[in-house]
Amino acid sequence: MLDAAARKAIDPILCVPGRVLAHRGVSANTVTLAGLTLGLIAAAMIALGAPDWALLPLLLSRVADGLDGAVARARGKTDFGGYLDITADFLFYGAIPMAFVWLDPVANAMAGAFLLTSFYFNGATFLGFAILAEKRQMRTEARGVKSLYFTGGLMEGTETIIFLAALCLWPGWFVPLAWGGGVLCFITAVSRVLLARMVFPNTDDADP
Repeated sequence: MLDAAARKAIDPILCVPGRVLAHRGVSANTVTLAGLTLGLIAAAMIALGAPDWALLPLLLSRVADGLDGAVARARGKTDFGGYLDITADFLFYGAIPMAFVWLDPVANAMAGAFLLTSFYFNGATFLGFAILAEKRQMRTEARGVKSLYFTGGLMEGTETIIFLAALCLWPGWFVPLAWGGGVLCFITAVSRVLLARMVFPNTDDADP
């Protein structure tokens, strides 16, 4: 829900450092990989028992995730860059819940498994919609200039970052937060399926 508004506020701020990095020869892919590295460092810190300290690299990784787009716009977008960006995002989103499960498997395993399943389902509906949107040459810049068609929902990127930050701030509340976040992801995923049914009608209801 918040991505469109967040992009309008953040993108102009990142444009200047993005152009500076591009001018100095830094590629968007390098920034993407730096952001992924920071995200995995955050996951490692959580698993090792320091979720509060993990908040800093986690947030820096998301800054890098926005900055790579600014660099790409300055240097020119590439298909592989968009592919690498979304792949790194999904690895990051899976690593943080996994880290909390590793931190306390007995207490966190069931809620963590539910949360990861909801992420998996939500990601599948997001990517599936993007593939069909590309096939039909659908375009939108409501959530910034993207390599993929971004659909909205209750748990978009901004909400997910806030959610993961909350897990780091209140690790003792991981179980109820994970169940609640997972429910929101499932609602978002189902809403995308219903949207796809309207946008991409299958008149004979046959399997593809």
